[in-house]
Amino acid sequence: MDRTEKQAFVQALQAVFAETSFVLVSQNKGLTVADATTLRRRMRDAGATYKVAKNRLAALALDGTSFQGISPLLKGPTALAWSRDPVAVAKTAVDFAKGNDKFVILGGALGKQTLDADGVKALAALPSLETLRAQLLGLIQTPATRIAGVLQAPGSQLARVFAAYAKKDEAEAEAA
Repeated sequence: MDRTEKQAFVQALQAVFAETSFVLVSQNKGLTVADATTLRRRMRDAGATYKVAKNRLAALALDGTSFQGISPLLKGPTALAWSRDPVAVAKTAVDFAKGNDKFVILGGALGKQTLDADGVKALAALPSLETLRAQLLGLIQTPATRIAGVLQAPGSQLARVFAAYAKKDEAEAEAA
């Protein structure tokens, strides 16, 4: 990389760090190309990005952002992963780390909060943003469904009472 490419890379990372809510730092020492491709594919499927970056350039990009607390983690062969949904990145990384000993989660940052590896694992245990949205929507819809049921109940009960009187009147009319 020449100097202009490095500057463009740092600016691109700074733009990413300005938009994202979570950045994960992992160590990929000894990871095969096939494993790295599998990890990238899983991250992409989860809506996240996984990128191997030079530590010095990544540290320059982190400077002045809310994620600068993870700069000390950038030692050795590291990679960064980020997404707007912090749980998606954490879940994907933790699941991949379970099946691959060479992939090690070093930590991450959720906004200004720096997380260690255990913090990332705890974040992965939370439900995803989509699941939380679905649960919230379900909670909002449940009262509306109950209200509609309560409002419809008296009307249907009245209709049954009127139908019973009508049948009774018909039976009395036929008997007479």
